[in-house]
Amino acid sequence: MFNKILIANRGEIAIRIIRACWELGIKTVAVYSEADKRSLHVSLADEAYCIGPAPAPKSYLNIDAILHVAEKAKVDAIHPGYGFLAENANFARAVKKAGFEFIGPHPDAIEAMGSKINAKKIMKKAGVPLLPGSDGPVEDVDEAIEIAEAIGFPVVVKASAGGGGMGMSVAYSKEELEKVIESTKLIAQNAFGDSTIFIEKYLENPRHIEIQILGDRFGKIIHLGDRECSIQRRHQKLIEEAPSPIMTEELRERMGESAIKAGKAINYDSAGTVEFLYQDGNFYFLEMNTRIQVEHTVTEMITGVDLVKEMIKIAAGEPLQYDQEDIEFRGHAIECRINAEDPLNDFVPSPGKIKLYRSPGGPGVRLDSGVCGGAEIPPYYDPLISKLITYGRNREEAIARMRRALKEYVIVGVKTNIPFHRAVLEEEDFLKGNISTHYIEKKFEELKDKIVKYELEARDLYSVLSEKVFERGKEIAALSAGLSLYISQIVRENGEDSPIKFKENK
Repeated sequence: MFNKILIANRGEIAIRIIRACWELGIKTVAVYSEADKRSLHVSLADEAYCIGPAPAPKSYLNIDAILHVAEKAKVDAIHPGYGFLAENANFARAVKKAGFEFIGPHPDAIEAMGSKINAKKIMKKAGVPLLPGSDGPVEDVDEAIEIAEAIGFPVVVKASAGGGGMGMSVAYSKEELEKVIESTKLIAQNAFGDSTIFIEKYLENPRHIEIQILGDRFGKIIHLGDRECSIQRRHQKLIEEAPSPIMTEELRERMGESAIKAGKAINYDSAGTVEFLYQDGNFYFLEMNTRIQVEHTVTEMITGVDLVKEMIKIAAGEPLQYDQEDIEFRGHAIECRINAEDPLNDFVPSPGKIKLYRSPGGPGVRLDSGVCGGAEIPPYYDPLISKLITYGRNREEAIARMRRALKEYVIVGVKTNIPFHRAVLEEEDFLKGNISTHYIEKKFEELKDKIVKYELEARDLYSVLSEKVFERGKEIAALSAGLSLYISQIVRENGEDSPIKFKENK
């Protein structure tokens, strides 16, 4: 097992990894940008080093700076978390070349799934279900039209190197397709440095369901069930749950088998996620994330498996301790991503200082947070504040606990999406499990009134709490002033014989 691990990330995922290391008896090294010097993950780690200015390219994406700290701190391994360099095959190779273990899959697996076109070819050969579409890159408009007419409109044009919804355009007709081909190529080139595009059949009302897998370095791969991730805005997930409300044993077995096939096709050896689109009883490969997912928490809650610790053990060369039959699914878990953003203003980020922070608790509540009171939410990174997770014996209990936890959660100083989450968790279609990736765009107008209601309710609560904090602050200040006067009086009256002595600070 490792003695010391460097965490090449920030925020809640850095803290999540620190906690796993504590339980394994491993020392931790944090890295941070100048904007994060007072961040919680910095204070929790055994050691912490600044790696550059606030912009990510000069800090969290600076491979040389991270490796320099790894050498200086004499670590054994590096955990990339998610985002930043987590799915960068060049980083994984550089880590290994520098003599450290990379806590994630081998670089070839990352590279294989980094190109969506290449990934589709591998999945097709492995027998994983795919959406109808082009077999490779689409070079020109005429070829695109020919493919689209063969599979039927609507179609989606995607950047091969894309991710997070960037480089995707939907076309419902030949005329629209002609327009989006060139625009998508331009976006792909500017965003990813690669203008390669391809075409797939567009599903109009799909669910986003993913399967968690674990593989070791001895060829064993298992799956840990499904997660429903359909509630998302601009292809960024906001609410996830496990299991999916529509999941059956038969469907889970089929999707699990496909996910394992995907893993075996690239000799996968870490925690990873195979994502599928599901519609009308059929599922299709979307992509594979070769890292730990933000929403790994809900899988941990219903299986009892600590995925971060398993990643570390696998990277240390230990065989996977679980067989497929060991994985049991109990109860239901829901995760709400708590972001510093304004739901009523197109979810625009809301950076700033958290003036007051009170976290929720109680039965069945887990909070993976990257902040505390007084923390700054910088404008340079993802606005994720924390992940609020609730567990119940069934979906209804998990929802009830999430409603309670959201009501308890107090964050003053920045706008958050807590009012949005509260509104969704009362909406009829969500309660029935009737959701798709278009849920927000279809339901947002209907949700608006409740979002406004809960935002106003939060403001009232916050003003009361802020007033109490202010009054308490005045009381403490008065007590402090009175105590200072009392001490000064004792010292003056007693001189050298005073019972109060002031130690010189050397």
